[in-house]
Amino acid sequence: MNIDFNLFMNDHVRQARQEIVTAGYTELKTPEEVEEAFAKKGTTLVMINSVCGCAGGIARPVASHAIHYDKRPDQLVTVFAGQDKEATEKARSYFTGYPPSSPSFALLKDGKIQTMVERHEIEGHEPAAVMKKLQDAFDKYCEEI
Repeated sequence: MNIDFNLFMNDHVRQARQEIVTAGYTELKTPEEVEEAFAKKGTTLVMINSVCGCAGGIARPVASHAIHYDKRPDQLVTVFAGQDKEATEKARSYFTGYPPSSPSFALLKDGKIQTMVERHEIEGHEPAAVMKKLQDAFDKYCEEI
């Protein structure tokens, strides 16, 4: 059996993108889209998506479910590490004090980083624990909906 690895990866990436878009996040694929989104007033949750196992098994489901809460960010966006490299690099330039990490979540307010849930806080942790970290940040920085 001969499997085309590129075809397999392209399908995996497409599914990973679609899962987050279906959850209500806007994809940012260029540095200009990142700048425009991060310039908006209010709170922005950034999901740094990836194809690693902890992204699919923990981070993407958390991204989908954590936003169904009393408080939530004004804007939901995503960049895809390893795929949309320039957009991801631009987004990470806003995350001062945090090393590159994917998957991860960044919460910004008026374009300034407030907190992050990094890969080491996702990988190997229960989805409910990661969701609680995000919702604790929502309680601290977001308005009630």
